Amino acid sequence: MTDTAAEDRPRIEPSTRVLLHDLGVRRDGDEWIVGRMATRTFVAMPAAGARAVELLGEGLSVARTAETLRAETGEDFEITDFVRDLTALGFVARIGDCPIPDADPPPASLPWLRPHHVRFALHPVLPVLVGVLLTAAVVVLIRRPDLLPGYRDLLWSPHGSLVLLSGAAAGWALLLAHEVAHLVTARAAGVPGRMRLGTRLQFLVMQTDVSGIELAPRRHRLTAYLGGIALNLSVASLLVLILALMDTGTTAHRLLAAALLVALLPLPFQLMVFTRTDLYFVLQDLTGCRNLYGDGLAYARSVFLRLVRSRRLRLTTGAGDPSTRLPPHERRAVRFYSVVLVAGTAACLTFMAAVTLPVDVTLLVRAARGLGPEHGLAGNADSAAVLVTLGGVNVLWLVTWWRNRRTRR
Repeated sequence: MTDTAAEDRPRIEPSTRVLLHDLGVRRDGDEWIVGRMATRTFVAMPAAGARAVELLGEGLSVARTAETLRAETGEDFEITDFVRDLTALGFVARIGDCPIPDADPPPASLPWLRPHHVRFALHPVLPVLVGVLLTAAVVVLIRRPDLLPGYRDLLWSPHGSLVLLSGAAAGWALLLAHEVAHLVTARAAGVPGRMRLGTRLQFLVMQTDVSGIELAPRRHRLTAYLGGIALNLSVASLLVLILALMDTGTTAHRLLAAALLVALLPLPFQLMVFTRTDLYFVLQDLTGCRNLYGDGLAYARSVFLRLVRSRRLRLTTGAGDPSTRLPPHERRAVRFYSVVLVAGTAACLTFMAAVTLPVDVTLLVRAARGLGPEHGLAGNADSAAVLVTLGGVNVLWLVTWWRNRRTRR
């Protein structure tokens, strides 16, 4: 049987020269991050790999690149295989006289937004301003503890439909603003960014893909990761300062107090790093891990399989342990994170089965039974609002989960 795909590949001879796409390169410890921003494809390479990319990009042939690397390092490198790997990654535009087909780049959100429009988002003064605003709000709360929000602040109206609809509207508006903050800071660093819906266990989330931020300096990377949290804290701080100037008991005060709680509610979720929240990416960056979630999941799976096969509750290392191929500092972080991953996932799924699911089913059943002419206009409107709000979120979760599952496949 002939390999048609292999026959279609352009031949790579010692004299072959390649044309690379526009690639970004950044040193990261002992390795180099090399990637193509247009396709959001990035890999970590040793220094020799980054040097090979540089030489090929300068127009040297495959043979000359290998000779130069041998002269610089004293080692032999298979540049032919390396060029094939670069081609598979989409980094090569042409091999010799043969152009390489290129896939369409994924679309960016808000493509009209240019880096120079939002350059202010990376200004070092901005975090200072956020810190000043947050400090002022904390001082006000210490002096006025009555402004601390509680769950009763969400119940600003006796009509459950109004509470649900207003809470959903405010929550989704703040969620969109949270993701736009990620997009703006990433775009300021030259990263396209793309916002879309996603799922994290039982949670429906909006997420921003900022692939490419790996090429930016650490300060810019952390700013992009923490931009959403900073926005939530800034909004909450502003609301605290406004509430301190208003008379209590008014409808406006109750609405702003509810908005304050809505702005703060997503922040505890960020601590759930096992669901790849914003703080997860901060943790991954600070620990120097390439794929903390993927490596942690692989390690946890290997431990489970070894326990099942050995039938002994004893953790061992060696063959079958994927973390052994990682550097020591990554290995320690991955093994610790795997414990957080397993425990956190189990706790979330248990809470969903014991609390969230029964509550949702009960509310939906009550709302369905509340429909009918005998319940009047207000009763029907209230039940319809619950069905649309709560049922819509659950349907949207299912659709998003199924769509993303098909995309991954």
